[in-house]
Amino acid sequence: MNVTSFSATDFNVFKIEGLDYRMQALKDRIRPKLDALGDHFASELSAMTGQELFPHVAKHARRTINPPNDTWVAFAASKRGYKMMPHFQIGLWGSHMFVWFAVIYEAPIKVQFGEALEKSVKNIKEMIPNNFVWSLDHTKPEVIPHETVSSEELTAMFKRLQEVKKAEILCGIKIPREDAINLSDDEFFSTIHDAFVHLMPLYRLTQTLI
Repeated sequence: MNVTSFSATDFNVFKIEGLDYRMQALKDRIRPKLDALGDHFASELSAMTGQELFPHVAKHARRTINPPNDTWVAFAASKRGYKMMPHFQIGLWGSHMFVWFAVIYEAPIKVQFGEALEKSVKNIKEMIPNNFVWSLDHTKPEVIPHETVSSEELTAMFKRLQEVKKAEILCGIKIPREDAINLSDDEFFSTIHDAFVHLMPLYRLTQTLI
């Protein structure tokens, strides 16, 4: 399957009521696109990082009652999983699509990463494009625009990563549903690629800690 952009039908999957019905729609409608994105961008990210990255499509296997509100494909330097690793993600909620670089609470290097981010806060403030956003919780859709965040606020976020057991940090782009469905396939591809290019310095910073 060729890499194709997300459609209104893809986003509408998250309007389907009931765990079984939504899960079936995710498997039928969105997972093939995530598989294709995984195959394509695993190769691209491997070339960009200089190490082999493997795709991991969300299975939502632990859900027994509540249907998932988002889904994704993650990329990490391990075949076994991604949650303990610095990783990239492409995915969508009903309201938007996202492209992330993430270090979540299960990562054993998150304290060291927080320290490294704090030491580099001025460079990060200048390096990350203004249209990018931050998240402190991968399970929630709320984000913090980089354009409006101060160096002091970034420092507080990076300190939290060091001090709070369940803390995590994500940086990337959030594209509203209506904008996402109007992207051509070429625009969709280039938008994701450009996001990964700008996020690569954060990934490289984690590799100095491993």
